[in-house]
Amino acid sequence: MAEGENEVRWDGLCSRDSTTRETALESIRQIILRKTEYLRSIKETLYRPSDEFSNAVSLDGLNKLLAHLLMLSKRCPFKDVREKSGFILKSVEELGIRVPRPLGHGPSRFIPEKEILQVGSEDAQMHTLFADSFAALGRLDNITLVMVFHPQYLESFLKTQHYLLQMDGPLPLHYRHYIGIMAAARHRCSYLVNLHVNDFLHVGGDPKWLNGLENAPQKLQNLGELNKVLAHRPWLITKEHIEGLLKAEEHSWSLAELVHAVVLLTHYHSLASFTFGCGISPEIHCDGGHTFRPPSVSNYCICDITNGNHGVDEMQVNSAGNISTSDSFFEVEALMEKMKQLQECRDEEEASQEEMASRFEIEKRESMFVFSSDDDEVTPARDVSRHFEDTSYGYKDFSRHGMHVPTFRVQDYCWEDHGYSLVNRLYPDVGQLIDEKFHIAYNLTYNTMAMHKDVDTSMLRRAIWNYIHCMFGIRYDDYDYGEINQLLDRSFKVYIKTVVCTPEKVTKRMYDSFWRQFKHSEKVHVNLLLIEARMQAELLYALRAITRYMT
Repeated sequence: MAEGENEVRWDGLCSRDSTTRETALESIRQIILRKTEYLRSIKETLYRPSDEFSNAVSLDGLNKLLAHLLMLSKRCPFKDVREKSGFILKSVEELGIRVPRPLGHGPSRFIPEKEILQVGSEDAQMHTLFADSFAALGRLDNITLVMVFHPQYLESFLKTQHYLLQMDGPLPLHYRHYIGIMAAARHRCSYLVNLHVNDFLHVGGDPKWLNGLENAPQKLQNLGELNKVLAHRPWLITKEHIEGLLKAEEHSWSLAELVHAVVLLTHYHSLASFTFGCGISPEIHCDGGHTFRPPSVSNYCICDITNGNHGVDEMQVNSAGNISTSDSFFEVEALMEKMKQLQECRDEEEASQEEMASRFEIEKRESMFVFSSDDDEVTPARDVSRHFEDTSYGYKDFSRHGMHVPTFRVQDYCWEDHGYSLVNRLYPDVGQLIDEKFHIAYNLTYNTMAMHKDVDTSMLRRAIWNYIHCMFGIRYDDYDYGEINQLLDRSFKVYIKTVVCTPEKVTKRMYDSFWRQFKHSEKVHVNLLLIEARMQAELLYALRAITRYMT
């Protein structure tokens, strides 16, 4: 009875055809009942120490299957699969076998579950999007369920990710997932690492590679240095990094392969920022997403407090721990007044180029003195840190210790005129997909701010985007960086810098402390701006280095 999760065929459940799904579910039900009967028969026979290991393996295999079924019963967009999965779990429980239950309260630890769209209550358009995502990945993950606040962006994101991971491209499928693991691991993002470990094995990846980067092919090991610098200090990338990868004799990368790898690395560094920035919970079927322990008598446990699910969902708590709605109301009013004043100043006078350059340098220097409230080193768990080298290497401001990094002027090398065409030439269609995603995130607006409607938020969105690029040393000659200090207060800057530079240090307190009157959907929108601005900044440095190598 060695059937484990990998021996069960879940693929049929992704079909649009209900008959195919029904057949697959019946097959899964038969396998689970056979395993259940086998374990019950063991309990009723005399105990033999020699059987202990194989019994434990059998139980572990069954538990993984039951956890997968639990996920399907809550997260599958097809109603028949949700209901039948729940029915199978109930049948197993009635046979005296413990079944799992979800841990936590929904897809995010920061956003109350009742604010997030429930699977099964989506409209027809959203159902199509959910079904497409489920068909591609075999799951409807928590990232998707949080991004669904912004359907237009989600559709573009899923299309891009699907192309990067599953469509024709320079890299084999198992390399793509392994690069995703390497990238997510740099930020200690066990959520993404766990997802892609499963995907890597599903597409036939060698399990030995998962024991550590040193067990992967030399070609992938060579990517470790670029992964490290790109994740933490992309302004240090030079054409020598590129040359080292392209001229490594039998372990060389082709230009097309390298562009594919660079896009994957930047995609997963940014997605780690989103995962931590929105407090994404572990998937139901992964470690930390379910438990086989029965609920406590009070149905309330201490972990709920650490998850922030303690009955203060609707009220925002300020940094002193007091609930205050009036302070946060005035924050919104003050921000709108500043936007109005800045627009009037813009209309009246325009600063000189020298003054604009000076304001950029001031903002760049000031960004170095914005620290997260918890600036301690985060020690990575062994199961994540084995996927990358040099665990002590992390984010450092680019002008620390007297080190001067030349300003990256967008007028000299920008995404629209240079990066886009390079990506599209070496990895067709991907440039188009990424460009669309950048544009949607940057231009996305519902013309609302907290309780206000008919608001032009373009000034605020541009300030957020340009502040992130400023932290990476990237300057727009036509932007007045004096606006950033007017529009972004300190707590918001702390949150932005932490999400973008050291996402593993984001806390619920940071999330709660900025824009306290704004809706959760607006805070998710902020995170979309952060991850796309970050991805573009990393891509600009990497693609500029590739261009310099090519010329």
